[in-house]
Amino acid sequence: MRIVIAEDSALLRAGVERILADAGHEIAAGVADATDLLRVVNDTRPDLVIVDVRMPPTFTDEGVRAAALLRSQNPDSAVLVLSHYVEERYAAELIAADTRGFGYLLKDRVADVPEFLDAVATVGAGGTVLDPEVVTQILVRTRNRAPLDALTPREREVLQLMAEGKTNSAIAGALNISTGSAEKHIASIFAKFDLTPDDSENRRVLAVLRYLDS
Repeated sequence: MRIVIAEDSALLRAGVERILADAGHEIAAGVADATDLLRVVNDTRPDLVIVDVRMPPTFTDEGVRAAALLRSQNPDSAVLVLSHYVEERYAAELIAADTRGFGYLLKDRVADVPEFLDAVATVGAGGTVLDPEVVTQILVRTRNRAPLDALTPREREVLQLMAEGKTNSAIAGALNISTGSAEKHIASIFAKFDLTPDDSENRRVLAVLRYLDS
């Protein structure tokens, strides 16, 4: 996988580059600020971009704003935000817009190298990886409790598996039901949460966020 890393700490950037290179990935570029990040991504078209939230010059939200712009301009490049901080506004927008090929991890909570490499592989393959603390802080900002008591026991099981990132077919396999039955349970969950098909947000993500807030 070809990867671009945006991290203003030279030592941390070098460490991440070494870990990824040792795992067989190609480092297309390593940059220290958001401006260089946008230029390099447009030039190299990487498979994955790993970006910090706070970068020069103001060290506020340049990185995550660049990530949001990358997601709109380069939808084929997956994005993994790796930071000490949660920027709730942009994180919520990124999650709601499209969770495919997106991750948000907190540096202090990445337990080990294999866990990090698993996250890189998942996001690079089009999956989603979200640190639970990221979800929690987003929910503090956008409180929206759902009527979980209205769910049947089976629907709660399905929702729990959705929260674990399982696909419809994986949910069906875990519960020994057909994929069609799993899809019906998910549709029922959406209906009980009042998440309509024409919502601009990703209904699956919103359902999971509400479950994690319960």
